[in-house]
Amino acid sequence: MKKIVFMGTPEFSVKSLQALIDHPDYEVSAVVTQPDRPVGRKHRLQASAVKEAAQAADIPVYQPEKISQDQELDQLLSQGDIDLIVTAAYGQFLPERLLNYPKYGAINVHASLLPKYRGGAPVHYAIWKGEKETGISIIRMVKKMDAGAILKQAAIPIDDQVTVAEMFDRLSELGSQVLLETLPALFNGTVTETPQNEAEATFSPNITREEERINWDNTAQEIHNQVRAFNSWPVAHTFFDDKRWKIWATEVLQDQETDQVPGTVIAIDKKPARFLVACGEGTVLAITEIQPAGKKAMDITSFINGGAGQIEVGDTFQ
Repeated sequence: MKKIVFMGTPEFSVKSLQALIDHPDYEVSAVVTQPDRPVGRKHRLQASAVKEAAQAADIPVYQPEKISQDQELDQLLSQGDIDLIVTAAYGQFLPERLLNYPKYGAINVHASLLPKYRGGAPVHYAIWKGEKETGISIIRMVKKMDAGAILKQAAIPIDDQVTVAEMFDRLSELGSQVLLETLPALFNGTVTETPQNEAEATFSPNITREEERINWDNTAQEIHNQVRAFNSWPVAHTFFDDKRWKIWATEVLQDQETDQVPGTVIAIDKKPARFLVACGEGTVLAITEIQPAGKKAMDITSFINGGAGQIEVGDTFQ
């Protein structure tokens, strides 16, 4: 039985961890995840999804603030009886010495078709940039971020309405499947390791607050991609009456054009309920779900009927 140390943090990582726990040929000897973090208005400490899954399976959990300085974990890995490290969205850089301790090294479950979208937000970027497909890459971990040789890849399509939250669910399932498909060849020495083409590498750094803001000079399709890419986190926003409003769902109206200034509300439809907004290059975007400042997200029917705020034709989002 191969002994594995699993490192991961968010919900995306849980299915890969569970797949290893459930497999008769593997023993998850320990789980490493980020420390509990304060969440919500009351700042209550919350365990990561991976920690909760590990505790449910009675697996020892390590939560170093800085993994590079954690002596307890270093001792565990350096004893020589760990066969492999598997990481999936762990959230910290692993020092090179840790990568070299296990007999079979360390591999990563990365949510993009590398070398595209290295970094911390590959799923967001794939949708935001209008990609038609993304996928999972199982890679050898090296000192440079997401730059190791590819052991196996699998692709899935990105449809025009899927959100990043939905895509994470699909990729989480795919990641667990591709991981299990990779391990037998890795352990028996028949796996093919294909170097990445550095010339084709692109990057997906963490989303900034400024990038969350909608630029209405962009086309309707570009804004629609942005809205989908940031739903359910961090959520695209705009300003109306100097207050931040979040935009949760949109549609591109391919058959409509306008000469209005981008950001202008050009129509308010009731069936189906939506705000039509002018965008760059004369394109038109329909907003179907919105969150006024200080209120909950709602569809446009609820907005109109509930008196959540007053938006009229001719008003402008900034």
